[in-house]
Amino acid sequence: PFAEAYDALDPNGNITIKWDIISWTPDGYVATVTMFNFQQYRHIQAPGWTLGWTWAKKEVIWSMVGSQTTEQGDCSKYKGNVPHCCKKTPTVVDLLPGTPYNQQIANCCKGGVINAWAQDPAGAVSSFQVSVGAAGTTNKTVRVPKNFTLLAPGPGYTCSPAKVVRPTKFLTADKRRVTQALMTWNVTCTYSQFLAQKTPTCCVSLSSFYNDTIVGCPTCACGCQNKTAGSCVNSKTPHLASVVSPPGKTDLTPLVQCTSHMCPIRIHWHVKLNYKEYWRVKVTITNFNYRMNYTQWNLVMQHPNFDNLTQIFSFNYKSLTPYDGFNDTAMLWGVKFYNDFLSQAGPLGNVQSELLFRKDQSTFTFEKGWAFPRRIYFNGDNCVMPPPDAYPWLPNDGYQSTMSLLQALTTALLSFIVLLAYA
Repeated sequence: PFAEAYDALDPNGNITIKWDIISWTPDGYVATVTMFNFQQYRHIQAPGWTLGWTWAKKEVIWSMVGSQTTEQGDCSKYKGNVPHCCKKTPTVVDLLPGTPYNQQIANCCKGGVINAWAQDPAGAVSSFQVSVGAAGTTNKTVRVPKNFTLLAPGPGYTCSPAKVVRPTKFLTADKRRVTQALMTWNVTCTYSQFLAQKTPTCCVSLSSFYNDTIVGCPTCACGCQNKTAGSCVNSKTPHLASVVSPPGKTDLTPLVQCTSHMCPIRIHWHVKLNYKEYWRVKVTITNFNYRMNYTQWNLVMQHPNFDNLTQIFSFNYKSLTPYDGFNDTAMLWGVKFYNDFLSQAGPLGNVQSELLFRKDQSTFTFEKGWAFPRRIYFNGDNCVMPPPDAYPWLPNDGYQSTMSLLQALTTALLSFIVLLAYA
């Protein structure tokens, strides 16, 4: 899993959970728990994160601010004040937007949504406060929790053991005084697409102005259509809405439109126009998933001409430079309130943009598939590319000119033979 979690385009990407004890109580402590999403382009979308752990001793949670546990557990031995949660393995979720202010702390209450670091650094943090009882009341007697788990909202993350680190320092609002946590520990969680789902989640199709061939996503790129009911939905099914969304049912499993590729998401790269000093590409993202609206979506694309990207229409752009001095990787995402929301499958289930590149005459060519991307990610997941030998190729001018020369020689030879015959 750890080898699978390594991403060459975001080698330092992880979610770090920082647990800061800020005060002692008669039977434990109050801590602020903060989750930092240090991943450049992978975010946590609705219905949001779920955090779990196992207490080292017989700790309970007296109260929480900014989040809550999903179950209280058995608190029958407590009389008078009853704890918020008595489970040995609590499961914590974020509170929803609109939570009363007296139940909030900074960076809480976003329904568990955490944005990607490169896309929205301010929104890449989530926090809550927890008051823990039946715990130690000094640095020597406190025991760190074990077996941290993070769902976001499905599987995919593997979390390290908690490690006690140097206490976090905080700057007061007037920036004139520094305070520090009484004790701090960190947990690092890394993502593996292999652990998250058994099949890919997106694929890439290609086309160009110089070739009539449209190269579709590879067949069965995200699994194959089987004969069991419900594996996919025909877009022409009558009463489609009732089939797709049964009342009150929430299911994260993709319910996709029946296609040859069976992917929830398809990215299409079309080489559109060729100018003297520029060339132009159209990128279209289509959602075939009837169960998912993708909010705060993003694309990561690799192509050697991104170092000469001149203009992009209706998407945001940021250069990602995983290799020093070699700018071939771009992150694209929607413009807020315009196209940052990719609707579920249907007539509105697509977004598109165009990219204008300046030609570098030393490297630019339409030959051998150079104009097509090397790699594409959607929401941090690697998309299935068509095989290189299927890419749209330039019409073979050399073959045509060779044929023309052969025809000319044949005509000349026939003329010569005719002249000899009449001589």
